[in-house]
Parts: sequence; C-alpha cells; structure tokens
Amino acid sequence: MIEEENPALARTIEQRVTLNASPRSVYDAYLNAAQHRAITGRRVRITPKVGASFTAFNGVLRGKNLLLVPGRMIVQTWRSRYWRAGDDDSILILRLRKVRGATELRLTHVNVPDHDHADVKKGWPAYYWQPWRKYLKARRKHEGAGMAKAPGKR
Repeated sequence: MIEEENPALARTIEQRVTLNASPRSVYDAYLNAAQHRAITGRRVRITPKVGASFTAFNGVLRGKNLLLVPGRMIVQTWRSRYWRAGDDDSILILRLRKVRGATELRLTHVNVPDHDHADVKKGWPAYYWQPWRKYLKARRKHEGAGMAKAPGKR
C-alpha cells in the first residue's frame, strides 16, 4: 500500500510502501547498479559509498549519496534533467524498517520544484514501487523454482 503523509507540504513528497524483502535486501538492491537496473529497466550508475555520485533512468536523474546506513537509511541529493538551471537539488531520504517479514520504506523527498512536483510524486509509484514489487515477485518465483529442483540447497 502506498500512503501519502503530509499533503500540506507543497514541495515535499512523503510516501510509504511495503516491499516483501528484508531491509538489507531493499537497501542493497537500491544501491547495486545491476539490481537497480533490473528493477527499473533503465540504465543506472550507482555505488554504496558516501560522497559518490549516481545517475539513474538513462541519465535523466542524478545526485550524490550523502548518508548511508546499511539496511536502514539512504540520503541523497537528487535532481532531474528536466529541472531548470535555477532549481536547487532536492534531498531524498529513504528510511527502511522491518515489518512482519517485509520492509516498510518511508520516502521523504524534500525541495522538489513546483513545476515537476506532480510528476515526481506520481513517478515514485509508477517507476519504483510497482516495478520493485514485480521484481521481488519474479525473484521469489525463480528462487522457489530453483529450490523445488534442488531440495536442501540454498
């Protein structure tokens, strides 16, 4: 379920989503270029290092890792190629916590320009949450099929 939290904050986007994976798996998938690409279907350059720059969605998005707490939090500067030269970078905060065998991911995206706010707000579910769920479902199905062929092996 995707939940909006503070709609009164015009330039801030807050969303909450539950993903059927551990917090560490979610953290690792977001910061691993191959897994990130498998989720979004778009080219990405990212590494789990503080201070490292990243690009995503075939270079449409870019930013820098500001704070990384393995399995718990990712904080990045973030901007779109479509933002104006005078637009400041936004700050993306992804907080992860274990809930009933899954991960609750809380997104706080601060300082999104007014002219792109609606598209970015719709973009998170369309380009991340829905594909991520599909990726996890396919992965579980694949792992389940592999376990059925080779019992006792992990």
